[in-house]
Amino acid sequence: EVQLVESGGGLAQPGGSLRLSCAASGFPFGQSVMRWVRQGPGKELEWVSTIDKTGSDTFYTDSVQGRFTISRNNAENMLYLAMNDLKFEDTGVYYCATFSNGQPFNSATGGIRGQGTQVTVSS
Repeated sequence: EVQLVESGGGLAQPGGSLRLSCAASGFPFGQSVMRWVRQGPGKELEWVSTIDKTGSDTFYTDSVQGRFTISRNNAENMLYLAMNDLKFEDTGVYYCATFSNGQPFNSATGGIRGQGTQVTVSS
Protein backbone atom coordinates (compact mmCIF):
# COMPACT_ATOMS: atom_id res chain seq x y z
CA GLU A 1 0.00 0.00 0.00
CA VAL A 2 1.33 3.40 -1.00
CA GLN A 3 1.75 5.71 1.98
CA LEU A 4 2.85 9.33 2.00
CA VAL A 5 3.06 11.13 5.33
CA GLU A 6 3.81 14.83 5.34
CA SER A 7 5.10 16.81 8.30
CA GLY A 8 6.78 20.09 9.13
CA GLY A 9 3.99 22.54 8.51
CA GLY A 10 3.02 25.23 10.96
CA LEU A 11 2.74 28.95 11.49
CA ALA A 12 5.34 31.28 10.03
CA GLN A 13 5.66 35.01 9.65
CA PRO A 14 6.07 36.63 6.25
CA GLY A 15 9.70 36.30 5.29
CA GLY A 16 10.09 33.24 7.48
CA SER A 17 11.03 29.68 6.64
CA LEU A 18 9.67 26.18 7.01
CA ARG A 19 10.89 22.78 5.88
CA LEU A 20 8.36 20.16 4.91
CA SER A 21 9.10 16.45 4.93
CA CYS A 22 7.32 13.52 3.33
CA ALA A 23 7.94 9.92 4.36
CA ALA A 24 7.15 7.50 1.55
CA SER A 25 6.54 3.76 1.67
CA GLY A 26 4.85 0.96 -0.22
CA PHE A 27 6.27 1.73 -3.66
CA PRO A 28 9.68 2.07 -5.35
CA PHE A 29 10.37 5.62 -4.22
CA GLY A 30 13.80 5.83 -5.82
CA GLN A 31 12.26 5.05 -9.20
CA SER A 32 9.47 7.58 -8.88
CA VAL A 33 9.26 11.19 -9.96
CA MET A 34 7.73 13.11 -7.06
CA ARG A 35 6.07 16.47 -6.52
CA TRP A 36 4.59 18.87 -4.03
CA VAL A 37 1.19 20.39 -4.58
CA ARG A 38 -0.80 22.76 -2.38
CA GLN A 39 -4.32 23.99 -1.85
CA GLY A 40 -4.92 27.45 -0.49
CA PRO A 41 -8.13 28.42 1.31
CA GLY A 42 -10.92 28.56 -1.22
CA LYS A 43 -8.56 27.71 -4.07
CA GLU A 44 -8.02 24.77 -6.37
CA LEU A 45 -5.16 22.37 -5.99
CA GLU A 46 -1.97 23.97 -7.34
CA TRP A 47 1.24 22.32 -8.52
CA VAL A 48 4.30 23.64 -6.64
CA SER A 49 7.37 21.62 -7.58
CA THR A 50 8.61 18.39 -9.15
CA ILE A 51 11.83 16.45 -8.71
CA ASP A 52 13.10 13.68 -10.94
CA LYS A 53 14.07 10.20 -9.74
CA THR A 54 17.65 11.04 -8.84
CA GLY A 55 17.13 14.60 -7.67
CA SER A 56 19.22 16.07 -10.47
CA ASP A 57 16.34 17.90 -12.17
CA THR A 58 13.86 20.10 -10.35
CA PHE A 59 11.00 22.29 -11.52
CA TYR A 60 9.01 25.02 -9.80
CA THR A 61 5.93 27.05 -10.39
CA ASP A 62 6.83 30.69 -11.04
CA SER A 63 5.48 32.00 -7.75
CA VAL A 64 7.91 29.93 -5.66
CA GLN A 65 10.95 29.92 -7.96
CA GLY A 66 13.99 31.11 -6.03
CA ARG A 67 12.27 30.73 -2.66
CA PHE A 68 11.47 27.02 -2.42
CA THR A 69 13.82 24.07 -2.86
CA ILE A 70 12.66 20.51 -3.45
CA SER A 71 14.99 17.65 -2.58
CA ARG A 72 14.94 13.95 -1.83
CA ASN A 73 16.85 11.24 -0.02
CA ASN A 74 16.27 7.95 -1.84
CA ALA A 75 18.17 5.94 0.76
CA GLU A 76 15.63 7.02 3.37
CA ASN A 77 12.55 7.30 1.10
CA MET A 78 12.15 10.96 2.02
CA LEU A 79 10.99 14.00 0.05
CA TYR A 80 11.54 17.55 1.26
CA LEU A 81 10.46 21.10 0.49
CA ALA A 82 12.48 23.93 1.98
CA MET A 83 10.45 27.12 1.92
CA ASN A 84 12.10 30.50 2.44
CA ASP A 85 10.86 34.09 2.28
CA LEU A 86 7.32 32.88 2.89
CA LYS A 87 4.45 35.05 1.72
CA PHE A 88 0.82 35.26 2.77
CA GLU A 89 -0.19 33.57 -0.48
CA ASP A 90 1.87 30.50 0.42
CA THR A 91 -0.74 29.61 3.03
CA GLY A 92 -2.42 26.29 2.39
CA VAL A 93 -2.29 22.55 2.83
CA TYR A 94 0.80 21.04 1.25
CA TYR A 95 0.80 17.53 -0.12
CA CYS A 96 3.51 15.32 -1.48
CA ALA A 97 2.28 13.23 -4.35
CA THR A 98 3.19 10.58 -6.86
CA PHE A 99 2.36 10.79 -10.56
CA SER A 100 0.07 8.63 -12.61
CA ASN A 101 1.58 7.33 -15.85
CA GLY A 102 1.82 9.93 -18.58
CA GLN A 103 1.06 12.96 -16.47
CA PRO A 104 2.86 16.21 -17.26
CA PHE A 105 5.52 17.24 -14.74
CA ASN A 106 3.42 20.21 -13.63
CA SER A 107 0.17 18.39 -12.97
CA ALA A 108 -1.63 19.22 -9.74
CA THR A 109 -4.12 16.38 -9.72
CA GLY A 110 -3.94 12.63 -10.15
CA GLY A 111 -1.52 10.20 -8.57
CA ILE A 112 -1.60 9.53 -4.85
CA ARG A 113 -1.31 12.24 -2.19
CA GLY A 114 -0.68 12.11 1.50
CA GLN A 115 -2.94 13.66 4.11
CA GLY A 116 -1.19 17.00 3.84
CA THR A 117 0.42 19.42 6.26
CA GLN A 118 -0.94 22.89 6.97
CA VAL A 119 1.24 25.93 6.32
CA THR A 120 -0.03 29.25 7.59
CA VAL A 121 1.80 32.48 6.88
CA SER A 122 0.56 35.24 9.12
CA SER A 123 1.89 38.26 10.96
